[in-house]
Amino acid sequence: MNHPRLDALMARGTAFLGCETAIMCGAMSWVSERNLVSAISNAGGFGVIACGAMTPDLLDREIAATKALTSRPFGVNLITMHPQLFDLIDVCAKHDVTHVVLAGGLPPKGSIEAIKAKGAKLICFAPALALAKKLARSGVDALVVEGMEAGGHIGPVSTSVLAQEILPEMAAQLPVFVAGGIGRGEAIAAYLEMGAAGVQLGTRFVCAHESIAHHAFKKAFLRASARDAVASVQIDPRLPVIPVRALKNPGTENFTAKQREVANLLDGGSVDMMEAQLQIEHYWAGALRRAVIDGDVEGGSLMAGQSVGMVTKEEPVAEIIAALMSEAGAALDGRG
Repeated sequence: MNHPRLDALMARGTAFLGCETAIMCGAMSWVSERNLVSAISNAGGFGVIACGAMTPDLLDREIAATKALTSRPFGVNLITMHPQLFDLIDVCAKHDVTHVVLAGGLPPKGSIEAIKAKGAKLICFAPALALAKKLARSGVDALVVEGMEAGGHIGPVSTSVLAQEILPEMAAQLPVFVAGGIGRGEAIAAYLEMGAAGVQLGTRFVCAHESIAHHAFKKAFLRASARDAVASVQIDPRLPVIPVRALKNPGTENFTAKQREVANLLDGGSVDMMEAQLQIEHYWAGALRRAVIDGDVEGGSLMAGQSVGMVTKEEPVAEIIAALMSEAGAALDGRG
């Protein structure tokens, strides 16, 4: 279906991303890899590789493998606290990656310049208006406003509140993409009308045919409702633990035990705060892998956003994007 008004609202986002539909795929570790990323880009959206804890060599191979599956633009998501961040940036430059997404905090000194040195566009997450303004002044090319309804690491503020706070102030300056809890096209249309250049969805793509997630992982998503996706609890205020939203399972309790273990190591002086943070991140990476790749839906981490209740069947990426666009177009048409 052709939706001129929808196309017009997405024009800034599609021009920035270099794709047909301003729908980015959230970078989900172990899920957002070559198969799903290429499928999303081939379907007109914008796939993003989740680098996560990859080594530079692994990222090098993943980008090359993705380029073998699509000739369309895609991005790479890098974590700011990665100890080899600048090596990973070099790998992206080697492959002429067009867009780099930095997640996990403010960009370290020199990282913005390193990313943009070969012409890549830089996208950063803005969890508050003050940070959005700071990032814009720093030379970031676009922002993602992600609310606490999202899966994985989350902030404390809802998507709807962040969008109302940030879009009126920032949308005129640079493209802003909205993320967190988006599962249908009606919500996409609403955020576009508020000034967003596009949206980012993760949970909605987990059960795509092209997703390599284990069938047991997908089955857990198909059975879940919004209230099943809960945020983790921080048990020690000293630990810089960013809450993670996932489907509640025994693995949720395992994380509580892991926090106690790391807190005891801090008490004993055997680790510093940076090492404590890395241990927590490595825990999540391992727990997520066990769930996504091995199908351990009891002990692994079932990271999911609250839009999981809108994931009702396994279907091709192209059909997911087409449905979202059809819903968004119909919503706009209904408003006259």
